[in-house]
Amino acid sequence: MNRISVSYTYKYCLSFAENYKFTTCGICINSQTGIIIKKVYNSGSIGFNIKGKFHSFKKLRPYLKKHETIKMPF
Repeated sequence: MNRISVSYTYKYCLSFAENYKFTTCGICINSQTGIIIKKVYNSGSIGFNIKGKFHSFKKLRPYLKKHETIKMPF
C-alpha cells in the first residue's frame, strides 16, 4: 500500500468558527474533521458552506483573524 501525505500552512481562521482555517494558497479546511471545503457558486456570489450555511467572500472577510503565534517558555 502506498500513502501520500500533504501538509498545509494556515494563516487565517474564522472568529465564529475556530475550526475552519484558511491556507496561504486560499484553501478552506475544517481542522476538526480534516476535510477540504469546496468553493460554492450561489446566486451570483462565490463562497463556502460553513456549518451548513452559505457565506460569501464579502461576508467572511470581517470575520477573518490572523493565527496567533504562541511563545513557549522553554
